[in-house]
Amino acid sequence: MDHLTPTFSEREFYLAEFRGRSIGIAWPAGEEVHREPLAGVLEELRANGSRVILLSPDDEVFAVAGIAKPSSASDVGFGPSLWNELRKCGRAGLRVGASGFEESCRDVALALRLAKLVWIQSEPPVVNRSEEHRVSVVDLAHLDPLLSDAAAAAGASRVRPGCEAMLEAIREIIEGGIPGVNVCAPADLGRELFTYAGAGTFFTRDRYAEVRPLGLDDYDLAYDLIERGEVDGYLAPRDAAAREAVLAHGVGVFIEGRYLAGIGAMLPHPTDRAAEIASLFALTRYVGEGAGGQIVRYAVESARGQGLDYLFACTTSVRVATFFERHGFRRVEPGEVPARKWAAYDADRRDRVCCLRLDLKA
Repeated sequence: MDHLTPTFSEREFYLAEFRGRSIGIAWPAGEEVHREPLAGVLEELRANGSRVILLSPDDEVFAVAGIAKPSSASDVGFGPSLWNELRKCGRAGLRVGASGFEESCRDVALALRLAKLVWIQSEPPVVNRSEEHRVSVVDLAHLDPLLSDAAAAAGASRVRPGCEAMLEAIREIIEGGIPGVNVCAPADLGRELFTYAGAGTFFTRDRYAEVRPLGLDDYDLAYDLIERGEVDGYLAPRDAAAREAVLAHGVGVFIEGRYLAGIGAMLPHPTDRAAEIASLFALTRYVGEGAGGQIVRYAVESARGQGLDYLFACTTSVRVATFFERHGFRRVEPGEVPARKWAAYDADRRDRVCCLRLDLKA
């Protein structure tokens, strides 16, 4: 495959979201402080036109961030003081006591109406009981039971001991209207803020998912994801025209109407009264959220509404083939899908491909 040059980087996506907004970084006492990535992230956000407020009891955090005179959370009217500093430097510090740190961060985040709060915590506050995977997204419907010992006992996840006060504060922050709180280790600050996959845990009000066709303003991100899936080997390589066809017939799963969790496409084969589900790809952070299944269900409903005879998919992945089988598809021979599918198709890949079909009419 030729080298693929991304047209829209992850950083650009998140920097656009953060531009002109105020982000808080809560850095408790006891968490290691290194110049990078903190200084680099702060400079990138400043250059982006974002405003950053560091909340910490630790002078070393302010020193590394280049903040000479942090304000104090105990001062009446600290907001205007921070605002003046942010106008000059794009960053400001707020000294928060180590005792009652969680409650103070909650009060500050709500008082300032921050667009986002990033909480530095080396150990994940919520862990999968098997500890095979990090818990990357938690909404209030799942956080409430986790904070109830009786309800959490039987759950798939649990709260790490010692993190209860932080999670209670996070719950109240989100209930108070702050859109989301990210928790990550110090070294992962950049990855958590600027990558789709993230490196920590994202706490949000809900994981409401909307499945809809891609709009023009979704194309940049979707095209970037298609290229990423191809480079990583999850998607079959396509030329530019084929990728644009995927965009034209693309569908996305959007969490809270904002975050693209997964993409796919329904490529039409009108003479065969069929459509192919192609380029199905879920973002790492939302694996386990059912993004792929939601796209398949959307495709089935749409295909029935169009009066199509069948849907099909082709893959070289055993895991993906099993996924489609779980959704009612059956394995078929290549001759049972449209012949146009195989025009100019890579011969080596065709020898390895598994075809799956879902008949929509009895």
